[in-house]
Amino acid sequence: MKLPFSKKEKQIKPKKEKKRKVKTVGKRKKSVLFLWILLISSLAFGIYKNFTAIDQHTVHEREIVESHIVDTTAIESFTENFIKAYYTWVNESEELEERTEKLTDYLTEELQSLNTEMVREDIPTSSSVQNIDIWSVSKETENTFSVVYSVQQKITEGKDNSLTNATYHITLHQDEQGNLVITKNPTLWNSPNKADFTPEQVQSDDTVEAETAEEVTAFLETFFTSYPTATEQELTYYVKNNALPVIEKNYTFSELINPVFQEQDNQIKVWVTVKYLDESTKATQLSQYEIILEKEINWMIVK
Repeated sequence: MKLPFSKKEKQIKPKKEKKRKVKTVGKRKKSVLFLWILLISSLAFGIYKNFTAIDQHTVHEREIVESHIVDTTAIESFTENFIKAYYTWVNESEELEERTEKLTDYLTEELQSLNTEMVREDIPTSSSVQNIDIWSVSKETENTFSVVYSVQQKITEGKDNSLTNATYHITLHQDEQGNLVITKNPTLWNSPNKADFTPEQVQSDDTVEAETAEEVTAFLETFFTSYPTATEQELTYYVKNNALPVIEKNYTFSELINPVFQEQDNQIKVWVTVKYLDESTKATQLSQYEIILEKEINWMIVK
C-alpha cells in the first residue's frame, strides 16, 4: 500500500536544464561591417578604374589625330636666293668678290671658310642659274630643316656654252625669330624619278542601259561644246553646286574619248577625256573629267 507523499516531497521539482548560449554572427558585428566596407570599396574602385581607363584612351586617340602644319615658305625662299648666289659667278675678280660677300648672308662662318676655294680667281668658266626645283623640305629637329633641291646651270667657257643639272641636300637652322642660316654645305643627292605605277583602268560595268548611255553622251557633247566659253549664268543650265568652274577659253570641241559609265545610287558616274582644239596655240588640248550626273527633269552635273 502506497503511502501518501509528504508536503516536503511534493515541493521537490525536477531541475530545469540551463539553456546553452549560442553565438550568432549579426549584421552589427564589427567583422561583418568590415567585410561589407571592403566589398563596396573594391566595387567602387573597379568602376572608377574602368571610367578612368576609357578617359585616358580617348585622350590618347585625340593626340594621334592632331597634326601640326609647318609653314616652309620662308625656308624655300631663303634656299632659292641662296642657290642663285651660290651657283652664279663670273670669271672676274670684282664679280667673284661680290659673290663671296653675298654668301655671308646664307652660310655659317665655318662654311664660308670651307667654300673659299670653290670658285678660284683663275677659274675659266662663268655660271648662271637657269632653273631651280625644291623637291622637299623636312623638319629634322625642333629648329633644324633639311632641303633637297635641283639646280640647272648654264656654264660658259670662252665661246662654248653647256647646261648641267645636279641635285643637292642642305641643312638649315631657324631661330625663334624666324632667321635662317645654312649649317651643312650643299651635298650631292638623288633626285626623284618617275614612279613605276599604273593606275587601275575604270571600265563600264553594264549597270547603265544602252539607251541611258546614249542620252548621257548626247548631253555631254552638248555641254562640252559650250563649256569653254560659257558664262557663270549659262553654266547653271548644266551644272549644280559649282561642280565645274568657269574657264572662258577659246577652245573648239572635237570629241569625247572613251567615256565610261557606271550607275551609283540613282546617279551616273562618268570618266571621260574631252578633246579640244586650242585656237590660241593651235595645239590639241585633252582634258580628263570624272563627274557625276543625275536627272530630275534634265540631266545635270552635280559633282
